Amino acid sequence: MKSYEEFNQFELGFDKDNPFSTLYIINKDTMFYIEPAFYSQLKGFKERHEDKYQLIIDEIIRLVKKNKKIIFTANYETPQTEKEGFIYLEITDVTDPLHIYVEDKSRGSDYGD
Repeated sequence: MKSYEEFNQFELGFDKDNPFSTLYIINKDTMFYIEPAFYSQLKGFKERHEDKYQLIIDEIIRLVKKNKKIIFTANYETPQTEKEGFIYLEITDVTDPLHIYVEDKSRGSDYGD
C-alpha cells in the first residue's frame, strides 16, 4: 500500500482484505480507497492538465465528504477493491463534470482487409 501526497492530510488506514489499495480515513464515517490504477490515471491528468489538477483533487475530496464511502477505481465493472457499503467512481466520474477531458487516442487500426 502506498501513500499519495495529494491526500496526506488524511489518516492512512489499512484494510487486510484490500492490501493493494490505499485507504484514507477522514473520520469514522467518511473514508475512501484509491486503487493503484486509478492513481495512474489521476497522474495522467496531472501531466496533461497541470493547471487544473488541484480542481480534480478538490473534487475527489468533495465527493468523499458528500458520499462518505467511495472506492476510486480504474474500472467499476472489475474493481480491485471490494467493500460493502461503498460506491465506485472512475476518473471520468470526477473529471467529466469539471469539463476536464483527456482524448482517448488508443483505437483500432484504420487499415482494412
